Amino acid sequence: MQVRALCDGEPSLIANLANISAVLFDRLADINWAGFYLMQNNVQGNEQELVLGPFQGKAACVRIPVGRGVCGTAVSDKTSQLIEDVHSFDGHIACDAASNSEVVVPIIINDVVVAVLDIDSPSVGRFDQDDLNGVETMVSFIETIWPKK
Repeated sequence: MQVRALCDGEPSLIANLANISAVLFDRLADINWAGFYLMQNNVQGNEQELVLGPFQGKAACVRIPVGRGVCGTAVSDKTSQLIEDVHSFDGHIACDAASNSEVVVPIIINDVVVAVLDIDSPSVGRFDQDDLNGVETMVSFIETIWPKK
């Protein structure tokens, strides 16, 4: 696996996530965004929210509240999201109007969501269960290289 080789021995989380998003963007057909949102304190410092991390694609939303949109729902429910048509998803956040389908998988360390891996496509119905399984496998690998606190 190219991702495993790129991350082997590299302690920098940001470098690893940047390379993973680049590989996904390069290798997956019919996608327009691939990257990460990381859990961080909001600007008031009183609660957690998703903050844009390493990605490939057009400029994106910088902050996403937990429970809002596909990514925020993945965090609040601690479940993967496979969305055939984002415009039918209640509360969808349109960071890029060209995106029509999405797959989001939470990255969970010690039962806490620390980030999500988000992949968007301009095609409705682009992602299927096999794609979700593949992204979940990638996230399982990412969880093994995530820094332990």
